[in-house]
Amino acid sequence: MISAVAEMYEIHPQTLRLYEREGLLRPSRSEGNTRLYTDEDLERLEFILNLARDLGVNMAGIAIVLQMRERMEEMNRQMQGFVDYVRTEMLTRVQQQAPPSAGLVPFRRPVKPTKER
Repeated sequence: MISAVAEMYEIHPQTLRLYEREGLLRPSRSEGNTRLYTDEDLERLEFILNLARDLGVNMAGIAIVLQMRERMEEMNRQMQGFVDYVRTEMLTRVQQQAPPSAGLVPFRRPVKPTKER
């Protein structure tokens, strides 16, 4: 609830309402329209407060940083999906091309040293 979160982070409930109005936070609502903050919401709030309190970033700057962070996370998910796809394709192709004994290394006899002249 908003009062518990405000007390926990030592901020005014109006600050939380402002963050929500600005689109920085999006808590869910109960049937009685009470704001419900998830652990994810609280992590986001901590990030916002760190930007505002510790780094002095204004609201517009916070919004930009959050948008950039979301884009980077999405790009990371896409890149990870691409890496997984390439890995799967390579393994499939290697398995299709390799004969059953391809993993074996032939044993070689030791070479006898030759006498020097």
